[in-house]
Amino acid sequence: MFKPTLACIATALTIASASAIAGHTNNVLTTDLYGTEQVSNGMSQRIAGDPNGRGEAYVFGIDGDPQTLCYVLTVEKIQLVPVGAGMAAHIHEGPRGANGPVVAVLAGPEDGNAADCLSEYEDGKFPSAEAGIVQRILENPEQFYINVHNPQYPNGAIRGQLRYQDPRDVL
Repeated sequence: MFKPTLACIATALTIASASAIAGHTNNVLTTDLYGTEQVSNGMSQRIAGDPNGRGEAYVFGIDGDPQTLCYVLTVEKIQLVPVGAGMAAHIHEGPRGANGPVVAVLAGPEDGNAADCLSEYEDGKFPSAEAGIVQRILENPEQFYINVHNPQYPNGAIRGQLRYQDPRDVL
C-alpha cells in the first residue's frame, strides 16, 4: 500500500472536496503506475521497467483556465535520486503498449512525491508548445500516459495510462 506524505493526501482531499462542493466541471484523471507497464524500446526485455516499482497520479484542470493542468504524483519501490541526478517524470502521448513523445514535463518525485500546476504559457513545461494540449489531455486521457525515469531505468521505471476517475471514487 502507498504511504504518501500527509501533505499529498491533504492536497488530494482538498482538491476532491473543493471540486465536489464548487460544482467542478473539469475531468479528473487518474492512473496507477507499474514497472510492468513500461514499454520496451525495442530490446528483448520481458519487463522494461522496475518490476517492483509502483505509483499513482491524479491529473486535473482548473475551472475557468483551460491552459492549466495540475497533478499529484506518488511513487514507491523505485530508485529515488535528486532531479539533477536523473529523476524525471513526464506525460507522454501514446496509447497503452506504445511509446510516444513527451507532451508535459512534471516534477521528478525525488522524495517519492511531486505535485504542481503547469500552464501552457510557461516555457519548457509543454515541449511541443501545442496550443490546447491541456484540453486534449483532459478530453482524451487514454491517449496519454505518465512515466517516471531514474538512473536505474532511464527509459522509464514505471508507467501508467491515464483514464477518467470514476466520480464514485471521489470521497
